[in-house]
Amino acid sequence: MSARTLEWGDLPVFLAIAREGTLGRAARRLGQSQPTMGRRLRALEEAIGLSLFQRSSEGFVLTDDGEVMLRHAERMEAEAQALLRELAGSEAGLEGMLRLTCSDWFGRIVLAPVLADFHRLHPGVVVETLTDARVYSLVRREADLVFRITGFDEPEVVARRLMTMPYAVYGPAGQAKPRAGDGRTWPVIVMDTAFSTMPDVAWLMQTVPGARIAARSNSREMQAQLCAMGSGLAVLPKPLGEATPGIEEVDVGALPPTRDTWLGYHRDMKRQPRLRALLDLVIERLAPHT
Repeated sequence: MSARTLEWGDLPVFLAIAREGTLGRAARRLGQSQPTMGRRLRALEEAIGLSLFQRSSEGFVLTDDGEVMLRHAERMEAEAQALLRELAGSEAGLEGMLRLTCSDWFGRIVLAPVLADFHRLHPGVVVETLTDARVYSLVRREADLVFRITGFDEPEVVARRLMTMPYAVYGPAGQAKPRAGDGRTWPVIVMDTAFSTMPDVAWLMQTVPGARIAARSNSREMQAQLCAMGSGLAVLPKPLGEATPGIEEVDVGALPPTRDTWLGYHRDMKRQPRLRALLDLVIERLAPHT
């Protein structure tokens, strides 16, 4: 065993293949070519004299030795990322980059005004906002700050409830609205099937007389636009509904369930001055004050 060598640069390759299951997906994750990934994996296995994966038609499955390697590689990755966070936390000036992630509508309507003020206060800090549907990992340092509607259970993450978001039913402006007992079938726009268990979906189907699903989308922005174009009624966060031209709030006799918005960041980032400055401004502007 003492004769075996391990190149540190091969660990991200091994981790990507273990997590993605195929060379193609792992290559895209690391921005490399599939042949390069294959060569680096073979070189790693030859260097340590062990087979780390079983190859099958469905992809790469860890061997027993691969499972051992995975446990240690993940700990090494975590320590390396903790070192980077510690070094970042010791920076004295408000310069550099912060990466945050949130939903599309929340970023455009709720966060954009706060970030514009933050830039005026701290022009040396570049804030990168990611609004796609991917879940970014704070533990793997894929983002510095995360806003989402579900809480955090990772022990490394510092989290707090930022605000409670009110929702309402919206329909196209100037069109007839549902009334109990009118007998009409009302088209509605709801979340996509992957999010069909969200509380507003069941609430809308139970509350609106004769509700019939006309469209689905995982984007609240898309739901609002479809609503404005006459596709149907939609449950929307009130800030988005109020900011969307061509729609108006509909009184259906009850209000949809609210949702909490949480923010989270890695505990190693607590002392980073630029993150602390952004957190203070976000909390000052968005969190309820008693």
